[in-house]
Amino acid sequence: MLIKYKVLYKVTISGEEVGYVKNKKQFEKILDEQIINPKDENIAYVDIEELPKYQLVLANDSRTSNEEEIYAKVSNMAVTTYKMYAVAINNTDSVYVDTLQEAEETVSKIKEEHADKIDEIQISVNEIYTKNIEQVEQTVEVASAIETARVEVQEAAIEVQKIKSATLDGVYFAVKPVSGTITSRFGANESIRDHTHKGMDIAAPYGTKIVAAAKGKVTHSGWMGGYGNLIIITHDNGIQTYYGHCSKLIAKVGDEVEAGDEIAKVGSTGFSTGNHLHFEIRKNGNQINPQKYLYK
Repeated sequence: MLIKYKVLYKVTISGEEVGYVKNKKQFEKILDEQIINPKDENIAYVDIEELPKYQLVLANDSRTSNEEEIYAKVSNMAVTTYKMYAVAINNTDSVYVDTLQEAEETVSKIKEEHADKIDEIQISVNEIYTKNIEQVEQTVEVASAIETARVEVQEAAIEVQKIKSATLDGVYFAVKPVSGTITSRFGANESIRDHTHKGMDIAAPYGTKIVAAAKGKVTHSGWMGGYGNLIIITHDNGIQTYYGHCSKLIAKVGDEVEAGDEIAKVGSTGFSTGNHLHFEIRKNGNQINPQKYLYK
């Protein structure tokens, strides 16, 4: 009986036989162009733990090649790292594009349109590497990138102005210390006191949470005359905030607090006619109208 043979290439990966191909050179070219080094601007590089090895053999004529199966196996082993570019507004990624040129074009256009805000708003380009193809699919054309960045720069400009208007000598009063109704404003002349009001009163139910208006250090937590239970927070550059008439003091002397941290509860201790927070801002010991910065 005559047995026929044909020339094939046996393919192994990590020592395991995975099949046969007819043309080693042609198959390697396909792997290189479609998996290892594809011409895709978003692909940075492709990692494959081990490439196929080939051995020329004389195979039984009945033996068939299985290029598609081997291709699929190599493709499944490939780990692709993608590259794209983010246009960032104040260090937060705003919009993604495919190329550095597109990112720089977007930034250039935005800076041209908002030349008066560039000193206050940082606009930059970040090179992003990711294995998440869904993230890469978020990239947009330049026109769309410009529109998105334009809107976010405008929003950032509003936020910058908000912060500036609520900042005294570098201290940003980010949070209202309590939600309630203003019952007495700074400078008011009222029958309950023999001097103008040196702070502002915000009425709220007994036990309502009081929070720090700005970052600082608690330098008083206790009773102080007409203030009753009082918290004093010392901030930078001679700035202090006072929180008076509290029913309960939570923060203690020495505590470092952030804006929004709970420090006390609303009450009516000391010289008070009802449940409210007496709030003051002082600079070098002198009271300043809090409504220049909060409760506008």
